[in-house]
Amino acid sequence: MAKRLVTRVLPDLRDGRAVLVKVGQLLWLDAVWVMLWGSVTWGNIAGGLLVGLAILLLLPLPPVPVEGRVHLGALLKLIGVFVVEMFRSSIEVAWLAIRPGSMPLSAVLRAKVSIKSDLVLTLLVDMMNLIPGTMVLDIDTKRRLLYVHVVDVSSEKAVRQFYRSTARLERLFIDAFERDNEWHASPMHGIDDDYHHVTPGSRSLAGDARRMAAPEIAYRRTQQPEGEEKA
Repeated sequence: MAKRLVTRVLPDLRDGRAVLVKVGQLLWLDAVWVMLWGSVTWGNIAGGLLVGLAILLLLPLPPVPVEGRVHLGALLKLIGVFVVEMFRSSIEVAWLAIRPGSMPLSAVLRAKVSIKSDLVLTLLVDMMNLIPGTMVLDIDTKRRLLYVHVVDVSSEKAVRQFYRSTARLERLFIDAFERDNEWHASPMHGIDDDYHHVTPGSRSLAGDARRMAAPEIAYRRTQQPEGEEKA
């Protein structure tokens, strides 16, 4: 019984990444405790560590499989691209709101991504939701499909822009967190083991915006009245 309780807090010390995750959880809980008290003192820090240890022991957080490595250079590039995308999309959405004429056509688009880790996929979805004009409504985790509400799909150009942005973020997330040569699939995936198994060239099309956009563009063209020019 005691051994089972200890393993809730202390991961396998041979797995450095799992240890870092546990340490990060403890430090985050400590920071939240200090912020709740409103002052940084040694007493609050020590108290936060004790409370954090108690939470990890008695109310353990769900296990988070760590299957890749973080590359700081690629991560900084990802953050930079995200900031640029957020400002660009904010301007576009603001213009759609104040421009004269009718409101733009909105739709739910489907995008298939090649991100293997559930944790990294969650980070991608969170980032997409923070970019104005897009909102992920549903995720098919088994097939890695994202169903995204896009505020403007009035033209093929707008549709392609969405897929270019999504593909770029996908490439950056893979480069920052889960390069194939550093990937170690976690046994916690269960049903997704087949998908998460890495094979040579398994993600050669990752981040391909044309591949992502092809089904939607083809569908739009079949629905377009004959003789109407494509935007």
